[in-house]
Amino acid sequence: MKINLQIIKKPRIEMLPLIDIVFLLLVFFIYAMLSMAVHRGLPVVLPLSTTAKIDKHLVLSVTVKADGTIYVDKEQVSLNSLAGVLEKKARTGREPGVLLFADRNLPYQKLFRVLDRIRVAGLHRISLQAEVDEKP
Repeated sequence: MKINLQIIKKPRIEMLPLIDIVFLLLVFFIYAMLSMAVHRGLPVVLPLSTTAKIDKHLVLSVTVKADGTIYVDKEQVSLNSLAGVLEKKARTGREPGVLLFADRNLPYQKLFRVLDRIRVAGLHRISLQAEVDEKP
């Protein structure tokens, strides 16, 4: 007489599909965070630079369009009230910085008036933004 002994196997969790899903989620969140940091300013035509880098630790965004209109985090402000608005928004525990998006057709004097107002507000970490120039 033949006796059939059934060997009971323990259930297993396959790790390969789980690892694939974890990597997909990681890539998704990395791209989501990078896109959030870049698109804080309003659309302007930025000047070109071969060594341009984005400093993601800065918190305030100031945009100056070619016609001279000024925006702080997509809110339009006048040149005279720029320092006051920046002082109100800069009240945090650490010294915030400013991402300055200025149109390449903006006159040099208007850019320096905006820079002076930012410094009057007590902000000294200013990063001028530029697009990367593909040809050296």
